[in-house]
Amino acid sequence: MAKVKGAIVVDTEKCKGCEVCIPVCPEDVIAMSKEVNHKGYHYAYMKNPEACTGCTNCGIVCPDRAISVYRVKVSA
Repeated sequence: MAKVKGAIVVDTEKCKGCEVCIPVCPEDVIAMSKEVNHKGYHYAYMKNPEACTGCTNCGIVCPDRAISVYRVKVSA
């Protein structure tokens, strides 16, 4: 049976660091970076990428549409 592996891509220049994505991630994948974008905001990134299931919760709640979610089926 195939397993689903997920990944997110954060548009770091769109992200304003609101942190809405962090509590909705059931796998604790997302954190805020120590770096800032050109507007001075800390942006989201995948701190635990191997745990991402591609559930899309973060992309749905992002008010700036800064998060794209991808899913790939991998054979177990």
